[in-house]
Amino acid sequence: MKIKESAENYLETIYILNKRNGYVRGIDIAHELSYSKPSVSVAMKKFREDGYVNVDESGNISLTEKGEKIAVLMYDRHHTIAKVLMSLGVDEQTAYEDSCRIEHHISEISFEKIKEYAEKLK
Repeated sequence: MKIKESAENYLETIYILNKRNGYVRGIDIAHELSYSKPSVSVAMKKFREDGYVNVDESGNISLTEKGEKIAVLMYDRHHTIAKVLMSLGVDEQTAYEDSCRIEHHISEISFEKIKEYAEKLK
């Protein structure tokens, strides 16, 4: 299940916004990612066609099981990597910015080792 980094960011953002607000609209995604509303609309149409999201008659966006699987994986990677970076002395803002870039490119093997290490930090 390999999708582009931008798609992973969209799906993770939908997941986060839903956790935060209990609902997600296109304008919320646009504001969160600093994208234009038309760009988000085009992306949501593609995600809907590819089975990653559902959009109801009110315009509320929800992740399908397929979309949520990717979003949760990215969310877990993002926070786990940031936690490890902060434990090494990286400030929170930098840790989250760096983890956002790393989460898309790290191998599953390396991430699992980082996750094992992060568990020991508790």
